[in-house]
Amino acid sequence: MAAGGGPLLPDSVLYEIFLYLDHADVLSVGLVCQQWRAVARDEFLWKELFYRYYRISREVPRHPAAVSWYDEFQRLYDTIPCVEVQALKEHNDQIWSNELDISLQHSSNMRPYNWSYTQFSQFNSDDSLLLVSGVFVGPHNSSSGEIAVISMENFTLLSRVRNKPYDVFGCWLNETNLISGNLHRIGRITSCSVLWLNNAFQPAGVLCLGVPTSRLGRSATELASCGGQFSWSLLHVAVQREGIESENVNVVKRLFKIQNLNASTIRTVMVADCSRYDSPDLLLDYEEQLAASSTSTCPVFDLGSDSEEEEAKPKQAPEPAVQELLDDVGVPAEDGLQQLFDDIMEGRVRPAMTDTELETKVAELFVRNRTKPPELNLLSTDSNSKTKYLIFTTGCLTYSPHQIGIKRILPHQMTTAGPVLGEERRSDEFFDSLDHVIDIHGHIIGMGLSPDHRYLYVNSRAWPRDCVISDPMQPPPIAEEIDLHVFDLKTMKEVKRALRAHRAYTPNEECFFIFLDVSRDFVASGAEDRHGYIWDRHYNICLAKLQHDNVVNSVAFSPVEQELLLTASDDATIKVWRSPRAVRSQQPPRPRPRKLLFSWLLNQKS
Repeated sequence: MAAGGGPLLPDSVLYEIFLYLDHADVLSVGLVCQQWRAVARDEFLWKELFYRYYRISREVPRHPAAVSWYDEFQRLYDTIPCVEVQALKEHNDQIWSNELDISLQHSSNMRPYNWSYTQFSQFNSDDSLLLVSGVFVGPHNSSSGEIAVISMENFTLLSRVRNKPYDVFGCWLNETNLISGNLHRIGRITSCSVLWLNNAFQPAGVLCLGVPTSRLGRSATELASCGGQFSWSLLHVAVQREGIESENVNVVKRLFKIQNLNASTIRTVMVADCSRYDSPDLLLDYEEQLAASSTSTCPVFDLGSDSEEEEAKPKQAPEPAVQELLDDVGVPAEDGLQQLFDDIMEGRVRPAMTDTELETKVAELFVRNRTKPPELNLLSTDSNSKTKYLIFTTGCLTYSPHQIGIKRILPHQMTTAGPVLGEERRSDEFFDSLDHVIDIHGHIIGMGLSPDHRYLYVNSRAWPRDCVISDPMQPPPIAEEIDLHVFDLKTMKEVKRALRAHRAYTPNEECFFIFLDVSRDFVASGAEDRHGYIWDRHYNICLAKLQHDNVVNSVAFSPVEQELLLTASDDATIKVWRSPRAVRSQQPPRPRPRKLLFSWLLNQKS
């Protein structure tokens, strides 16, 4: 202060000086005096510090829920679960209590029930039932997927359902019905995926087994784990009597039958609820994101339309290669399928192509004449309706999943009423078509929905830009960098540039799933570079890098508190991460120092 009581430096000069400091020094100089504290809390100052420290483009606006730039800086700095507070080791099939210190509550070995390992689980909407997906070893050491449904009321096994291939995983459609898959081979590289609607309840008299889990339940209070996969759940073991077989399934209705070309199959099914789109937790629609969506490298194909103009258009002609094949043998496209089959079987026609190419062309021709048309345009869906989307990975060029298929589930399809095997089909509607396809142009290795079901996050490893796939059994090489794409399921467009930081090294023919999870404000993913990663959903920036000693294959936020995260790794550990703010709040308060005079009086009395 000056001699007359005024400040030595005006606020504007202090402001310019503080701009040269980092955020920690600004907080320190704010303790000097009231004037410095006022300047150190200036909104313009913290706006500059925010963009500079987090390296965010100035075109990106502040988070819509933020009150001030100072508070927003503190939120990103202090609420990220990046502090390791515990490491759970030597786990197999176990459950831990979700307290301040996670402790072991139960351990179960699933191998006596012919399960090699569990890989995924999901609670229904009211947390009364638990769906668990695993790999089941059948006769002659054949492996397939299997789904078990466990009651959270008495912890009994309600049903077991075959699930093929095992990485379909399965999911809940509503409170009491779940979706599973089956695969039927038609040729060497052609198959048919059937998606089934199953009842969660099955007649009593089955073997009830505890199954560890890998997803989050909202009201659950304990953590279960198996082979690096984990979840928040309650897990108990109850055995009634032996004798259950996986074939004792309780299939209710066949939902969809979809033909697969070029060795592809349907995998990783999940259900998005369209009725929740108008109340999202976070909107990702600022100008930079809209610009990114218009230049997206991921083509989106809307396969249905509700416009009369498009409906009046003639049917699309066969692909040039198919038409050329038909022209060579003198067969009309509209009715030449059976004749082409007969000519090939009797040796009258020998097209100049390999067996694989011939099978693909014949399958394309078959599906063109035996597929039910797609539903109306997905974008016309009433957000207040009970319509849901079935989302899954698929492909059309090779066996590695490189497309996202979307199929609308209408309200009448969600009921178990009707024939057990579903509605009868006409010969020209033998297969169901997809309503929407998103082409990723790379190998998809993970998917996750935002809590409000508005946004789909997709982990993928890109193919070379101009690659050409000539053999479906030899997919293109894939990049080590993982791209985390974000798609708005209301507009069916990519919003934001792909998030990057994490890497993977498994070759394309062996690539495996990397689980990711999305909270209200953050998205987290594992990686093969021995780290887990956390990004902010609004600012599109990487905020934390969580270290392990091996591949991190799964991450999960607490369903009730996004400042708590767990990461599971092939190093046989599950690490518990909390935010710096949460760590401070759990520490015992420090004793306040006594004043000198008060301490002196106490010493005199003693």
